[in-house]
Amino acid sequence: METTNILSTSTTLFPTHTATSSYSSTSLSSIPKVRISRQRIRTTNSNNRNLLRVQSRSAAMAIEKERPESERPDTFLRDADEAASAKSIRSRFEKMIREAQDSICQAIERADGVGKFKEDVWSRPGGGGGISRVLQDGGVWEKAGVNVSVVYGTMPPEAYRAAKGDNSATKAGPVPFFAAGISSVLHPKNPFAPTLHFNYRYFETDAPKGIIVLNGLVSHLIGFPHIRTRRFQTKGKNALRDLDGAPRQWWFGGGTDLTPAYIFEEDVKHFHTVQKKACDKFDPEFYPKFKKWCDDYFVIKHRDERRGLGGIFFDDLNGYDQEMLLSFATECASSVIPAYIPIIERRKDMPFTDQHKAWQQLRRGRYIEFNLVYDRGTTFGLKTGGRIESILVSLPLTARWEYDHQPEEGSEEWKLLDACINPKEWI
Repeated sequence: METTNILSTSTTLFPTHTATSSYSSTSLSSIPKVRISRQRIRTTNSNNRNLLRVQSRSAAMAIEKERPESERPDTFLRDADEAASAKSIRSRFEKMIREAQDSICQAIERADGVGKFKEDVWSRPGGGGGISRVLQDGGVWEKAGVNVSVVYGTMPPEAYRAAKGDNSATKAGPVPFFAAGISSVLHPKNPFAPTLHFNYRYFETDAPKGIIVLNGLVSHLIGFPHIRTRRFQTKGKNALRDLDGAPRQWWFGGGTDLTPAYIFEEDVKHFHTVQKKACDKFDPEFYPKFKKWCDDYFVIKHRDERRGLGGIFFDDLNGYDQEMLLSFATECASSVIPAYIPIIERRKDMPFTDQHKAWQQLRRGRYIEFNLVYDRGTTFGLKTGGRIESILVSLPLTARWEYDHQPEEGSEEWKLLDACINPKEWI
């Protein structure tokens, strides 16, 4: 269901994504209080001017509820997007992530030898949807999830801050957005085989509702129903124009990172070498920059340690040509299998003890702590009413917490923990 910008007409409208009706009037003095969805709108009269004060409560469901589909559609894009151009970034990014999902799932099933992916296809009435694939209790993987999604919605301010990772950002109201991405977490059974995570996404936001944009300058509306506003394109490399001329920001994000319970240096070096080769095709500064970004992002702050041994990570990337960044994201997604499957083939059948398994379970606990407390993707999904099963597919089937567990200094477990506390240059 479309939402209407409060600035779009000279009359005063109060629609939200869940409202069943709207109010229209040239004067608000006769309406002392209106309750719509989870927002409280209070009206006052001061010097014969109507002032609107919108106080957001907790994050509202900003995306429509999904519904199951029996078949995969050719595209999850809205008709207007699909008709606009098959060569658009939205269309080509969706094509890339769906092809990546197919190829990666096929490679995982071949390496597993036993398990098969269960597939759920879902859509939303207003456009968008996704394909969730999960393999559980296979021959190699305890749990493997590979999801793609193409979604439209409106973000409450706190979800916008989660998406941008900027706690200081303030927005006057809901922010319309488009997001497409592929996300995966692969948890093997063998404690000597590492967990892998990767995610590549494309994001667009339109002008926030309740904001006047004039020549790239933003001013917040407090409510002047007699004013008819116009919206202009913002300045900057990442400013686009939609069909209505509204400002639109875009960015790419993503990365691939390795989380082993035990360190095999040849494995970690191989993994980082593949990441560097993918980066070097586009800019020799990418790998060192994104490697450090990865080390700095995947920090379990309350423990002062990293989740794993890193890889690459980038977000809010829009300072380069769109075509170049689309190609870069495609290359990174194509590098997942050559970076990971050779490691799995070396480690999946290694014998292990109960002690090895217990340590793996402890590290799985750390994985859960990061994902539920700090991960921006998880936070964004939960705050915008995303599909819960898809959001939490990253969590392993089993994990373990022990009170004040400390590995013996010099042990293999201690070496892993030391590398998580003190990131290394592996190549």
